Parts: sequence; structure tokens; C-alpha cells
Amino acid sequence: MKKTINKDLTLFFTANYPRFIKKNSNKRYLITIGIGGNIGNTKQLFDKLFLCLLKDSRFDLLETSPLLLNPPFGYLHQNYFLNGIIRLKSNLCANDLLKVMQRYEKKFGRKRSFQDAPRTLDIDIIFFDNKKINTEKLIIPHKDWANRESVIIPLKHFK
Repeated sequence: MKKTINKDLTLFFTANYPRFIKKNSNKRYLITIGIGGNIGNTKQLFDKLFLCLLKDSRFDLLETSPLLLNPPFGYLHQNYFLNGIIRLKSNLCANDLLKVMQRYEKKFGRKRSFQDAPRTLDIDIIFFDNKKINTEKLIIPHKDWANRESVIIPLKHFK
């Protein structure tokens, strides 16, 4: 099912997005990640990522948002992006989480050619518990998240 918000924004509802998976977790940190992509069959790739995260014992998946089709920003000469939000829990520290997410990006074909380039999969750590981190490699909360429709609109669908 899809719901058109305006000429540039469309929400998609699939079997895994949105989905409420687990209410309770003994893991330590509540984490919100943003996922995005605009190369290949992004919905299928997101489903594969969902299954990988579900099977990964380092994570307890809690819920996912619907997927938002939206225009690119920065480099504009590319396809629209599909974006979503995943909330999960983990005992990994923020830097270890970053490394794991970068491995998932690579596994699903991410190549880093230039800033805001087209990509198969982008995973951003939006929130990590209530922590604020500002290092060369990691900024949490994610820079400028509150001004991105690709984050705000999917977040509104969480319980």
C-alpha cells in the first residue's frame, strides 16, 4: 500500500515496514537508525537488511517505520531515495555499532564515491540512547536530523 503525501513524498507500507517486533529487551542501549538507498531494488534490499538484523544476536529489533520515497538533497542529479527508520536495542557501544553498520552497508554494495552520492544502502545512527557524541567519525544525534523529512516523517509513525 502507498500513501501520497504530496508530489515529492510518498509513504510505502510493506510486510516489514512498518512493523512492531518486540516490546521488551534486556539489551542496554535504545538505538534509532535511519536507512536509505536509491540504487537497485531498495525495498528488497531493506527486507534483506531487516532479516539480517533480526537474526543478528547483537540486536533486538523493536519496530520499523513505513518507507518514504523522497527527493535527494545535496547532489540533486540522482534518483529519489527510499528511507525508513529502525528502532532496536543493543549492548554495543556507539563506536562498535558504527563499525557494524558500516559492514552492513558494505555487504549490501555501498560504495563511497563522493558526498551525497547515489547508494545502495546508507545507515545513519540517528539516536543512541540519550547520548550526545561529537567526534571526527561519529556525531549523535545525527547532524541535522530534525530538518530532514526522510527522518521526521517516518519517525512520526512510531508507537
